Amino acid sequence: MLPKEPPRRPQLGFLYLPPYRVQGVSIAGEATAVQVPELDIGFDIGECPRAMLTSNMVAISHGHMDHIASLIYYFSQRAFQGMGTGKVVCHPDLAGPIHNLMGALVDIERQKTPYEVITLEPEQQIPLKGNVVLRAFSTIHTVPSLAYSCVELRSKLRADLAGKPQEELVQLKDMGEEITETHEIPQVTYMGDTLWGKHFERPEVLDAKVLITECTFLEPGHRKRAGIGKHLHLDDIVRLLEMFRGEAVVLTHMSRRTNLSIVRKTLDDYVPRGLRDKLFVLMDNRTNRARYEQQLADAEARE
Repeated sequence: MLPKEPPRRPQLGFLYLPPYRVQGVSIAGEATAVQVPELDIGFDIGECPRAMLTSNMVAISHGHMDHIASLIYYFSQRAFQGMGTGKVVCHPDLAGPIHNLMGALVDIERQKTPYEVITLEPEQQIPLKGNVVLRAFSTIHTVPSLAYSCVELRSKLRADLAGKPQEELVQLKDMGEEITETHEIPQVTYMGDTLWGKHFERPEVLDAKVLITECTFLEPGHRKRAGIGKHLHLDDIVRLLEMFRGEAVVLTHMSRRTNLSIVRKTLDDYVPRGLRDKLFVLMDNRTNRARYEQQLADAEARE
């Protein structure tokens, strides 16, 4: 009798949510790594697909192995392929352990791999790309954890100055008065692993164009298990969708214990129809491929 083939690696999940691509892999307890190429950033790196190497920065939500295991490989491969020094953004508590890991790698390889660690306290932000900043905020998990929001900053004329003559605006500006105000438009927000809490009421979450969040437990009887592990349950996702003002919620971190056909049916049965259209599952490759093929066909028809 011939032996069975080894299990194959899961295909990368892919969604095109204009103008952003959300791609990567996310299986609870095994590996999570999500990339948004248009913003040049990845979120978590429990695995390092080749596509992930093209992002100059990876933001780590927390230090569990399925979210950080391939960080060393990411740094090493970017250096090996001449792609520049990889940068990791993380909670301050992770900086020392990451430096220790990279120090151990020097002992193993007998060479230094270039890397950069950027720590963010909750509510701090750094420039990301163009007029977009990366902002961190606290979540609730079994270890120190952060969510990240890519926030576009737009400068607009102050509302009270609308309709004023150009000459008056120039005069005010010459006098040193600030005539513009900054508007924040959350583009993509990544929640990492987290329990439900007040952090889901933030504008960076509810107003994000694309919100990427875990949903580890779907089964009705697993509400308590979700609480023990400080994860989300489908009940939380329905509550989130009822408040959400953005365009798309992408679910990650589902377990192998739940077949994707069951996931689809559960979502269809449990999520109100008016909210279901905003909900996507990163690893539901069959549904996502059909959707993308329709997007291609629609684009071709328009052209």
